[in-house]
Amino acid sequence: MTEALGVVFTIILASWSVLLDAAPWVLFGFLVAGLVKAFVPEELVQAHLGGGLWSIVKASAIGVPIPLCSCGVIPAAAGLKKQGAGKGAVASFLVSTPETGIDSIAITYALLDPLMTIFRPIAAFVTAIATGVSVSFTGKAEPAAPATESECGTQDSGCSCGCGHKKVEKPGVVQKIKSGLSFSFGELLGDVGGWLLGGVLLAGLISVFVSGEFVERYLSNDVVAMIMMLAISVPMYVCATSSTPIVAALALKGISPGAALVFLLAGPATNAASLPVISKLLGKKGTVVYLAVIIVMSLLFGILVNHLYGWLGFDPKHWATGAAREESGVLAISSAILLILLILRTRISSWRTARQR
Repeated sequence: MTEALGVVFTIILASWSVLLDAAPWVLFGFLVAGLVKAFVPEELVQAHLGGGLWSIVKASAIGVPIPLCSCGVIPAAAGLKKQGAGKGAVASFLVSTPETGIDSIAITYALLDPLMTIFRPIAAFVTAIATGVSVSFTGKAEPAAPATESECGTQDSGCSCGCGHKKVEKPGVVQKIKSGLSFSFGELLGDVGGWLLGGVLLAGLISVFVSGEFVERYLSNDVVAMIMMLAISVPMYVCATSSTPIVAALALKGISPGAALVFLLAGPATNAASLPVISKLLGKKGTVVYLAVIIVMSLLFGILVNHLYGWLGFDPKHWATGAAREESGVLAISSAILLILLILRTRISSWRTARQR
């Protein structure tokens, strides 16, 4: 019993250490996400995605900073389709939006390294363009129906972002900021917060139970490691933010940057729950192409980033040391506590809303 408690305490300490490193950057990321939501009009996004290669490129670029997960992007993409966005643009938006965002870029810098922080959104952008171009050649998609609650996820899944937004007529600057922060620290944090803490806990478990010898023995071959990351990430629901602590823990055990990037790209863009809904937007053939291109591009970028690290003289087995920070610093501790309290607040609010229904 005492030994079991000791193991649990060790896991909690390891998870807490990850959270201390990540929390200040996560809060900063959500702050910027709120400002993006406040000052980037949805009408502007919808107006430039009608069709053609340029619309695909713009949809990919627009999706990179937008803070929506693979669940919340579905109703947003359905709205774009209904507004006249082309099939390729919708596909590229479906890829770039969940694969990266302001919040996930911030946590990537906190837990991984500057090179991956830069390379990850670039890879997401190019993957989105390749997916959009490929899907655009698959013929006409079935008409998109308005997003329903079932398409956005159930109450239990925690997916709420992007659903049920009501248009506010010409709000002022202060009102825009309040609305944006309410979204980022309310709906968005409620959507990804639980998954983030789950990712932090899983990172703690990996730190305690996965040894460097295990990674060296079973994941030393880069191709095998990438395929394994694909097999885990494609059906699994994991958002861009929550996937980062998991990858960081594996990286510190010796997994290559390429295998890490495969998980970071394929995981957020695909999951078993969202694919049936994506099929309604892109058609069955389009969905097959969508999934195939993501898999191929993830593997290609995984191989490319491994060569890039080697070319720059970095050790591919010891690349993610994280930024050096004072774990016991006031900023780290207060940020971690604040983040936990904010996530608890969103969960309690969600439970109360569910009870009232």
